[in-house]
Amino acid sequence: MATFSSISKTLRGCLIKKNSNFMPTLLRCMSNVPENSVYGGPKPQNPNQRVTLTNLRQKYKKNESITMVTAYDYPSAVHLDTAGIDICLVGDSASMVVHGHDTTLPITLDEMLVHCRAVARGANRPLLVGDLPFGTYESSAQQAVDTAVRVLKEGGMDAIKLEGGAPSRIAAAKAIVEAGIAVMGHVGLTPQAISVLGGFRPQGRNVDSAVKVVETGLALQEAGCFSVVLECVPAPVAAAATSALQIPTIGIGAGPFCSGQVLVYHDLLGMLQHPHHAKVNATIPHLSSNNSFSSFLNICVWKIKCTLHDMDWLHHHRLLRSFVNSMLVLETSSTKLSWSTRKK
Repeated sequence: MATFSSISKTLRGCLIKKNSNFMPTLLRCMSNVPENSVYGGPKPQNPNQRVTLTNLRQKYKKNESITMVTAYDYPSAVHLDTAGIDICLVGDSASMVVHGHDTTLPITLDEMLVHCRAVARGANRPLLVGDLPFGTYESSAQQAVDTAVRVLKEGGMDAIKLEGGAPSRIAAAKAIVEAGIAVMGHVGLTPQAISVLGGFRPQGRNVDSAVKVVETGLALQEAGCFSVVLECVPAPVAAAATSALQIPTIGIGAGPFCSGQVLVYHDLLGMLQHPHHAKVNATIPHLSSNNSFSSFLNICVWKIKCTLHDMDWLHHHRLLRSFVNSMLVLETSSTKLSWSTRKK
């Protein structure tokens, strides 16, 4: 009754005085939310601050380099956010980098969700992508969708990443996309398939394997993936895949011809024994003494953008024929290849 009495008095006063603030005052009175709430909940996030798939497509069309770095906790997410990284990947590599396992296989979905939530709290700008851990999406497309939904709803991610290009993986990727969830593919060296691959070995080092990398990328694109990671494949193969696909390719140990590059946060900072493709520009003691984590990552972003080459000269009609007919020279057991058909 007191509320109705207050509304009645307000109406009468506004009508008598012909108050121009009549409607705003009335709406405040009729609202069931206190005008001066003690706690009104979190402030709505500005949608213009978050990197979206639209932003990535625009960068891709403009041939601008895309930067991607892994993060597994709140501090690293804050650093990547400050550095202006485009994509933040909460990778299942946390199994090795954070938990100390020899492979990515042991980490569970519940453990991944803990990492995802921590990163989501610290990174406000990058597109957040969460890996689907091994054993959570292989059984069926429905299982893959259920896992992807949890990664978004419980982990706070914007998209998911899955590995491989077997027919079942392609079907899973398509089902997840149809469920309304953005998917990033992953071909080449797929760590979750280490049992079949026989170790962390480079892929695409012969013609059949190289063609398979490109064809798998095309299949993932057809399934609706917005991007594909190319891991540990020769630079010419990555170049061929980048030319064939109409979506961004993100390379790791795949040469300079991809649409973007991804590296592990800990590798960039030289925390652990790093792979040969992760150049360590500074070490933790140096960075700590100078309080320059974010500045260092900014430098890394700049180097990535300067390293990636313009691929306009590599035309689609030269894709596989040029690669198959080219002379690939293996340098001992490394993944570096020289390509005799580079632009003259």
